[in-house]
Amino acid sequence: MSVALRTQLFLFLISVSLRMGLARYIEDNEASDGLYSLLSLAQKRESEDFIFRRPLRCLDMLATDGLFTFVASKPQLACAAFIIAEPSEVISLELSDVSIDCSAGDFIKIFDGWVLKGEKFPSNQDHPLPLYERYTDYCSSTAPGATSRSSQNVAMIFFRIHSPDSGFTLAVKKLHNPFPCNIMSQSPEGSFTMVMPHQRKNCSFSIIYPVEIRLTELSLGQAKSNELSPQRLAWSGCSGSGDYVELLGGNGVDTSKMFPVADLCFSLSGLAQMKIGCDNSVVRLVSSGNYINRVSFQYRLLEHNELPKARENSLENFCTVE
Repeated sequence: MSVALRTQLFLFLISVSLRMGLARYIEDNEASDGLYSLLSLAQKRESEDFIFRRPLRCLDMLATDGLFTFVASKPQLACAAFIIAEPSEVISLELSDVSIDCSAGDFIKIFDGWVLKGEKFPSNQDHPLPLYERYTDYCSSTAPGATSRSSQNVAMIFFRIHSPDSGFTLAVKKLHNPFPCNIMSQSPEGSFTMVMPHQRKNCSFSIIYPVEIRLTELSLGQAKSNELSPQRLAWSGCSGSGDYVELLGGNGVDTSKMFPVADLCFSLSGLAQMKIGCDNSVVRLVSSGNYINRVSFQYRLLEHNELPKARENSLENFCTVE
């Protein structure tokens, strides 16, 4: 799907959601799918010499430091702002100038990650915190404001406000993360290296596009390079090894619900590549904590004529892989 078509679809979904007056939480809001389209737009960073300010929309995508103020002109019952940073950054969020009525059903909640169509990124399996600790609820807080710091390069805030002229200001600040983990890519093409130094942790790099992924280097502490041939990719039974890389494909953002396309549990210094014709393509590094694991890869958007055809009578019918 072209950038222009994705953007048109996003704007259409927003207009439909406003006409319907959705009153459910953002987890159930189908219009949130349109936020995928904004990931392909170029994001311009503002000068550090001043604080960037602009109004916050009911459905919004933020990729810049600054102050964003929302003032309701009418009841807004299902709003969300999705915040994304560079892969090597985490996000600090702070609420101020809040004027909402929690007793009347208003709320503001910050979430450590993203929620789209009821699915969460990072998944519950991969996130370091239990689900209840990933929410910061303004109405349940005893402090005058609410602050939160994400564990990865994405976060979100969702809110419901009934009374006109009520609102709040959200301060967004990006912070350096020396060991990025669980990353949502802003671009359909690029390269990245994930390193896990002696930590029992799972890290995913999620690309919300059909892409070709090329693994250029894989170093797993317990593996011997001569154990297996680099050509052995699919269903190699690596899940029991404790340290491995898997490629996933799916049409949602929860890696635990995605299709395992291939896994590798041996080191390689050559080139291994695979096309994944799904809405979401993921490189996931699983580490036991006993070793220093490292995976480097490149990825690029598949052209329309490169998209594989669906296979009949197969689990992969929901998204095609090759």
